[in-house]
Amino acid sequence: MTSPRVLLVIPPLTQLNTPYPSITYLTGFLQSRRIHTEQADLGIEMVLRLFSQDGLRSVFKQLHNNTAALPREALHMMKAEHQYLEMIEPVVSFLQGRNPGLAARLMEPNVLPQGPRFRGRRTFPRSVSPTDRAKQWATFFLEDLADLVQATMTPHFGLSRYAEQIGRSASSFDQILTSLAQPRNLIDEWLLELFWKHVRRTQPTLLGLSIPFPGNLYGAFLIAQSMKQRHPDLPVVIGGGYVNTELRRVADPRVFDYVDFITLDNGERPLLSLIEHLAGRRPRRTLCRTMYREQNRVVYTHDPSLPDFTMDEIGCPTYQGLTLDRYLTILDSTNPMHRLWSEGHWNKLTVAHGCYWKQCTFCDVGLNYISRYEMTPTERLIRQIEQLIAETGCRGFHFVDEAAPPAALKALALGLLERRITIRWWGNIRFEPAFSPDLCRLLAASGCIAVTAGLEAASDRLLAEMKKGITVDQTALVAGGFKEAGILIHAYLMYGCPSETVQETIDSLERIRQLIAADLIQSAFWHRFTVTAHSPIGLNPAAHGLRVLGPTFQGFAENDLQHEDRGGDTPAWLGEGLRRSLLNYLERRGLDLDVRFWFDEKTPRPAVSSRWLSRLVTHRRIDEETIRERRLVWLGGNVTSESVGTRSRLILRGPQHDRILMLPTPQVQWLTQLLSAATPQQPSQTYPHMREAGTGFPGTASSYNRFLTSQAWKQIRATGLVLV
Repeated sequence: MTSPRVLLVIPPLTQLNTPYPSITYLTGFLQSRRIHTEQADLGIEMVLRLFSQDGLRSVFKQLHNNTAALPREALHMMKAEHQYLEMIEPVVSFLQGRNPGLAARLMEPNVLPQGPRFRGRRTFPRSVSPTDRAKQWATFFLEDLADLVQATMTPHFGLSRYAEQIGRSASSFDQILTSLAQPRNLIDEWLLELFWKHVRRTQPTLLGLSIPFPGNLYGAFLIAQSMKQRHPDLPVVIGGGYVNTELRRVADPRVFDYVDFITLDNGERPLLSLIEHLAGRRPRRTLCRTMYREQNRVVYTHDPSLPDFTMDEIGCPTYQGLTLDRYLTILDSTNPMHRLWSEGHWNKLTVAHGCYWKQCTFCDVGLNYISRYEMTPTERLIRQIEQLIAETGCRGFHFVDEAAPPAALKALALGLLERRITIRWWGNIRFEPAFSPDLCRLLAASGCIAVTAGLEAASDRLLAEMKKGITVDQTALVAGGFKEAGILIHAYLMYGCPSETVQETIDSLERIRQLIAADLIQSAFWHRFTVTAHSPIGLNPAAHGLRVLGPTFQGFAENDLQHEDRGGDTPAWLGEGLRRSLLNYLERRGLDLDVRFWFDEKTPRPAVSSRWLSRLVTHRRIDEETIRERRLVWLGGNVTSESVGTRSRLILRGPQHDRILMLPTPQVQWLTQLLSAATPQQPSQTYPHMREAGTGFPGTASSYNRFLTSQAWKQIRATGLVLV
């Protein structure tokens, strides 16, 4: 294999608005090593094949051949076949952003056939724009068709996953084999047709399948099966998030009838060493974090002399070969935070690999993707940003970190401001007190529009038990800083944590209600706690009061474990009440109701004061000593002054409005110099330090301290001076 040609594929299905980043990272890396690499996202291609006139015509043709077995709602949709065929391609074009003028027509009566997804969802709040109303109706239109396919042709199909149930319960490889032995449905056939087009186009010598989620597993093995049937000697390798967590102990040699290699954790070094092996330059026993079959048993090999590439060495992700304007907006909610996951393209980058905290007991803190922490050098990150802007023409960025560190985000924000690079960005963080209101303002000035973070349980006792390293009060104050800066927040929440009681769940919901009512959280999702095999709880469940019930590992997947909680009591019916409450809260409904209203079963009264949040915000303290250790950054515009007798007029250009201050001329001169030095204007500049800023102040140390408490200083701070 002297001239390798690599084809990297994302099997169906992930999100439809933007490519999942795993193959874009690996393609960029391999191309930086001058290895010919191409990539394909079969999920978006398969969905577009379905959502076309020819695709739908094939679907309806099959349904007409079997009307006796169809459910009533399917028969109702078939009566509108002509409308579906007429509107499918205009709707897809509209959701691709190619035909925005279609919005008004889509909202006209009888233009879109309205199936089950439209029930109870035909009216909108006045705040929803006509374009967004059309996007939602277009989304319901596609969801109806997806439901039709799922109900009548294959239970595997969904708009963001394919045969997910197989990947979620695959402790034995038998389930995969059973699924692969079934007759292929129309969607499967389309998937394989699309795959073989890429094979013919690229003529690969190595096929890589990325499996980030359970909903990609079946598609990956369907592709691998087809490859081995036609070209049994062409090597197939799988990796990705699902593989890294679920397939670490694969012991069933039958897996390797379909794939030749399984790589774990970061793919750059394993893929490069595999390419070297296939080229005859590396023995198989010296591969990096790789499994293969030898004499009908599974072998794992890892050469410890092969270190992972640093964040400065992995190149830049690339979207080359992925047609970005074909992706779809699926707008199932007009919540501004939810839209970030489903609307428009986002260039994906990483501020830091792994997690700097890595102590949470529910998290896979021992695995490489969490435990190996390394920041991307700021200069490298900014070069990647510039490269992706040039390649895609898109200035939206999603930083896909486990938890982006405050220090790294501060450096990134300053770097962007210093270079006058304008982007919009969002990413995942921890609710750290280090995210001060001033740092939030700095991040907003650099283009930050939203953050996501795990609060997990709104209970200090449970947060301490899971070693989360934060408190609910800290979270509320951090959220307040983001709100003041105009940055949206999505909170990840869990219920049913080890030893959690119904009372604690109700108290958590009351705190969440207050946070949403105060607009400190704009979006949230509550899921039931799950024990994962590689977390501290999964490795030692008894220490956390749990007894693992299964499933028994049978040689294939191992991650989610069923358990019994000996010290807690959170019945399953809590989940429906939590879901119902959030669904309404995020639409600003029911925020003044007692939280017990949302549950069908009797629940205890919240023990949390209804004034918890308002009291916390009122009595918030500012640590002056910490502030004195910070540096000054001026986020406002030009600073000018005019002499007026013995005093001067200081004119501050702010982002929203200007401010004029009358001060003694020496103070104005000092402030002009200080704000000039604090203005981002060249890469890696040094900013004035608060402790040193007073050395040039025209007056004594005590008068300087008094000035820092004056109304003038407060106005300067409000206009654009941050301490970070």
